[in-house]
Amino acid sequence: MAEEKTRSPLDLELVALTKRYGDTLAVDAIDHVFPASSYVCLLGPSGCGKSTTLRMIAGHEAVSDGTIVLGGSEISRRPPAERGTAMMFQSYALFPHLSVIDNVSFGLKMRGIAQGPRHAKAKELLDLVDMVELADRRPDQLSGGQQQRVALARAMASEPQVLLLDEPLSALDPFLRLRVRAELKRLHRELGITFIHVTHSQDEAMALSDQIVVMNAGKIEQAGSPRDVFNAPGTAFVARFIGNHNVLQLSDGQYSIRSDRVQVGPVANAKLPATVSAIEYQGTTVAVSVETEDAQELTVLVAEDQFFEVPLNHNEQVGLTWHGEDLHRLGK
Repeated sequence: MAEEKTRSPLDLELVALTKRYGDTLAVDAIDHVFPASSYVCLLGPSGCGKSTTLRMIAGHEAVSDGTIVLGGSEISRRPPAERGTAMMFQSYALFPHLSVIDNVSFGLKMRGIAQGPRHAKAKELLDLVDMVELADRRPDQLSGGQQQRVALARAMASEPQVLLLDEPLSALDPFLRLRVRAELKRLHRELGITFIHVTHSQDEAMALSDQIVVMNAGKIEQAGSPRDVFNAPGTAFVARFIGNHNVLQLSDGQYSIRSDRVQVGPVANAKLPATVSAIEYQGTTVAVSVETEDAQELTVLVAEDQFFEVPLNHNEQVGLTWHGEDLHRLGK
């Protein structure tokens, strides 16, 4: 019998966690352990239940059934301020009439902490997110990225054990998104607490997390390290959603194979004949879309130099080959 992995006393555990809205089942009895100090991304399409799960952990959404346990204590029915969690909302939800420093220290004020100590704590947090020089500005005098840093500092003011992030990068332009992504990684290393980050971006989840939890239709489809989920998707849904994978139906079952592990060439001696349906230049690679004789649609990623040595054309007949070890059998 395999030895059970030792749990940390600060792990966050969901046990049969369920959320219903009338007859609609938004989160369907999910079980999961978020290891202490990990960076976990809840990944999935809109409506899969990931944000609802986050809001139940935070206490901003009532639990229909099941429990949430943090540090050995059930927190499912506690108010948000007494859970040991803090949430940074997608909209940032900053108070427009308060300065940056008063926004960050607002929760401390509500706890009756005097202005001197609470401002000192706020400045420490603003320094952590490189915003201390803008402490006297109001939110409307800040850029979107700066507002996000203030929202992060405010969320951390309560010294949570778990920081909850609801699509924190979705409102940022692509360049700023990369910069803030790096900041989140740095903050996670420095704070040493658990981050749970909701996103629908596969690239974001791959870049940030220690663990990815892929959700679909209110359930957890697969959980694991980014590399494990990418290289060994457990279901056809995960293979398609995680990106750069093909789902292939062969005579002995259904498989996934990475798009860069399929070779496209002459029809002779190929494992599968196909027709080129689209070609998309992507810089370092060229994405070649093909359709097989039995109407399966696949994408092959070809290195740029290799593609332009022998260019392919739309409607050209080609053959697909691969190494057997690159096929990964799917569960469903």
